[in-house]
Amino acid sequence: MKRWALGCSLAVATALAGANSPEAGASSGVSAPSQVVRQSLAGAMLAGEGQMRFLGLRIYDARLWVTPRFEAQAFGAHPLALELTYHRAFTGAAIAQRSMEEIKRQSPLAPAQAERWQQRLTELLPDVQQGDRLTGVYQPGQGMRLWRGSQELGAIDDAELGRLFFGIWLSPRTSEPGLRSALLARSPVGTP
Repeated sequence: MKRWALGCSLAVATALAGANSPEAGASSGVSAPSQVVRQSLAGAMLAGEGQMRFLGLRIYDARLWVTPRFEAQAFGAHPLALELTYHRAFTGAAIAQRSMEEIKRQSPLAPAQAERWQQRLTELLPDVQQGDRLTGVYQPGQGMRLWRGSQELGAIDDAELGRLFFGIWLSPRTSEPGLRSALLARSPVGTP
């Protein structure tokens, strides 16, 4: 059960063990960005979509929106938006805890910093139910903002935390390389 907590975007997030291949991608059929994405990311293009699964169960569908100059190898240098549509319920605290575990996979952190970041994520990340859509928008050098549907939940004005949070899905060190490949499948410059 603890592993399911990753269901976030935000981060959500992707450390769940499961089948995450491009063929298992989210089949939402939606190719237009949401209003949140359109307002937050000028010229947004769908880079790819995928699905997080655990033991065959759908956890969430993910869609990555990028700008035309996006480069997968330097994802942290580009604005982007990640949408997660949940198929299961999770608490925000569990999502934050799992997100921090994934962030620590990418970069060693001092215990005090990890504690501060987990607290900040716990404050921002909501409990989610089946059908909820979370959208995280990353701005390089600034941090991230989060929405549930069209309701803005808040921001984290910490550039490093924002980069590492989205690295849960986009870093080459992700625990879910199949989902990463699916999210980057149509990126303008391509995958690394």
